[in-house]
Amino acid sequence: MDFDAPPSLGRSVRRRFIVEWLAVVCLGIIVIVAGAAWRMTTSVDRLVYDHLLSLRPLAPSSEIVVVTIDNASIAALGRWPWPRSTHARLLDTIAKAQPAAVVYDVLFTEPAEGDGELAAALAATPTYLPVLLSPVTPGGGREVVTPEAQLSSAAAGLGHINLEVDGDGIVRSVALFEGDARWPQLMMPVYRDFTRGALVTTDQLNVARGALPDGTGPGLLPRRLFKGVDFRMPMTADEVRFLIPFSPLSASYATVSFVSLLAGEAPEIDLHGKIVVIGVTASGLYDRFATPVSGQIGPLPGVFTHANVLDMLLNARAIDQSSGAWLAIVSLLLLAVLLAGFLMLSPWRSLALTVGLCVVALAGSAALLYYRNLWMSPVPPIAGLVVVYPIWSWRRLEMTMSYLRRELQRFAEEPNLLPDVPHKNEFGGDELERHMALMARAAQRMQDMKRFVWDSLDSVPAPILVSDLNGVVLIANQAAKAHFRALGEPSPEGRRMSAAFEILTLVKTIDASAATAAHLLWPAALDPTRGYADVMKDGVEVRDREGRDHLLRYATCTNAEGSRTGWIAGLVDVTELHAAERRREDALRFLSHDMRSPQASILALVELERPRIESDNTRALLDRIERYAQRALTLADDFVQLERAESQRYELEPVSFVELVIDACDEVWPQAQAKRIHIDTPVEAGAAWVNVDPSLMTRALVNILNNAIKYSPPDTRIACRIVEDPALPTYVQCMIRDEGYGIPLEQQKHLFERFRRFHTADRPEVGGAGLGMAFVKIVVTRHGGEVRVRSVPGQGTTFTVSLPSLDETPDDGRTEVGAT
Repeated sequence: MDFDAPPSLGRSVRRRFIVEWLAVVCLGIIVIVAGAAWRMTTSVDRLVYDHLLSLRPLAPSSEIVVVTIDNASIAALGRWPWPRSTHARLLDTIAKAQPAAVVYDVLFTEPAEGDGELAAALAATPTYLPVLLSPVTPGGGREVVTPEAQLSSAAAGLGHINLEVDGDGIVRSVALFEGDARWPQLMMPVYRDFTRGALVTTDQLNVARGALPDGTGPGLLPRRLFKGVDFRMPMTADEVRFLIPFSPLSASYATVSFVSLLAGEAPEIDLHGKIVVIGVTASGLYDRFATPVSGQIGPLPGVFTHANVLDMLLNARAIDQSSGAWLAIVSLLLLAVLLAGFLMLSPWRSLALTVGLCVVALAGSAALLYYRNLWMSPVPPIAGLVVVYPIWSWRRLEMTMSYLRRELQRFAEEPNLLPDVPHKNEFGGDELERHMALMARAAQRMQDMKRFVWDSLDSVPAPILVSDLNGVVLIANQAAKAHFRALGEPSPEGRRMSAAFEILTLVKTIDASAATAAHLLWPAALDPTRGYADVMKDGVEVRDREGRDHLLRYATCTNAEGSRTGWIAGLVDVTELHAAERRREDALRFLSHDMRSPQASILALVELERPRIESDNTRALLDRIERYAQRALTLADDFVQLERAESQRYELEPVSFVELVIDACDEVWPQAQAKRIHIDTPVEAGAAWVNVDPSLMTRALVNILNNAIKYSPPDTRIACRIVEDPALPTYVQCMIRDEGYGIPLEQQKHLFERFRRFHTADRPEVGGAGLGMAFVKIVVTRHGGEVRVRSVPGQGTTFTVSLPSLDETPDDGRTEVGAT
């Protein structure tokens, strides 16, 4: 289980990440707008469009029959142009089959012999003739080349045969209206009559709805020629351009040769009720155009191109082109998905998302083209995605390398706890390879550190458990595993810490104030996730089923940023420590009773014998025995008091520091009077409240005053003052200043050590065991205070005792301080 907290990358890295992400966003928007709105990707759009058309075969309409003026017809009927009578004879032959209409894609622009005969043939069957629009003149107009007037009058309708050639020389679209007079495309009059019902049956009429009004001028035209949908818009100056739905079957209409039909040699071709389109396919005339499917079927003759336009109109196959605004919106939506993915996904998922979005764009474009006859190019969105992904990957790699470079440098500058192992291979290769080598070395260093931590934990003789934030044990050192194995318990790893320790019985808490709460909450207090961490942080004494005592303590486990990641539990066997404490208690009882009793008896016997002794030598001997017994008794008392000050629990209560000083001064008053030493006591009774053990603190002050009396000459003064130090506003200070012999500077650092005595050479009459000042140091320190000394030989000594003050006078409640 990964219990590492996610590292923080820092504000500068996050700011750089956001700035560069926004820069990539702007780049993607620019690419998409350039491709969608400004048509900067037109050439690629056309290639994709052509390829998609070549993949969709559309069955040609069975209602259209193409009569080709092919090479065989030229060879049989002679050079082009043919006499008008030849065309009239063909129309007469077609009229016998009763077709629905004839579209004669041949320009009859000049008067010729036989125009009357051809006009009669044109009138016999609804026949439509082409007109030719010249390119735009410098004046902005266009010339119209129409059929000979007699033929124009006989025709059922006229229309232009101009085809739009794109910049790459390929015909993809057709304008249904062109020129100043808005001439319809040649197939538009046919479509008009077809949809009006003049040429078709009722079933055919239902195929495409929405008729034009009478006449060839502009009117109401379905904007999108979808089956069953009638989208209309007023026609004014719009040329109504559509993409022609070419397919690999665009030249697969029912076809018959001009000469074969004229000679009656094509009985299998049924022209009844069909629309016959007549046009040139002979190679010598070369009426051919490149189309999107020319790679499969070659250049397409104009007659087949017009047949495809008619098929498009009749079967509602016209392909509309989406506007640049809609294309930009769709492209930006796909880009937004990818950019959002950049913020949340890993690199390989971002790559998969990029590929998936490109596939979606291409598949969506193909679906719209095939099923909705709408061309929305996938190139702008794909271009935006393809441009954005490598740029973002490059910037993310650069940010990563920069971050790693900086972090590796910081890591290298940190002191290594382990000795460095010499590396034989130097860093080489390109920048990325060097970074990878540095990272490998850093990873090796971390692995070494991890191994060091594991070895350190396993070398600790006490059981250690490490848990996650949920209190589940992740790590247990060898001592912990051995401990639970000896108790017949399963390994603690994978178990909750509270479940692992629930076999322990609570003995007492280190913090006496939490004893009641701990006993009431046990064993719930073993769960650090339930808010009892403070109790366990101070530690509790527990006992296992074998009767051994342990100190159980929890510590918070944090990462480098100070965020908590779990807990560390330590279980220390204190059975031997308790045995040692009992032995010390026995020794203290021995000192306080068994050693003091004989000394007291000796002193009593000396007092009984002294009145009966008459010899001066014997009296001097008794005095010496009394002095030695008194010294031994004092030494035992001082040692007992010192050990109790170190080990016993302090009964703390709020008292006045001034009253403690006054009590101490009263206790040493007899000794001071014996040497005629005057003691100045503080007068601010009841001021300066502190939370202390009164008896022990009074004893400490008495020891300081006793030393001041012992090491001061007669007829001197001792001053006791309660003062405040601005540098320590939360402390109360007591200063005891004497006019004694002073302590040399080199001896002051040993003042609070045990069995240290001073002035033994020049003041042998001053007795003592050297434990009084050690007692003072221990008592003041355990109260959270501090004792300082300033002394100049021959000028006296000043002791300063500083204790934490109370903010206000508290109640009579008492607390305890345990032994350290």
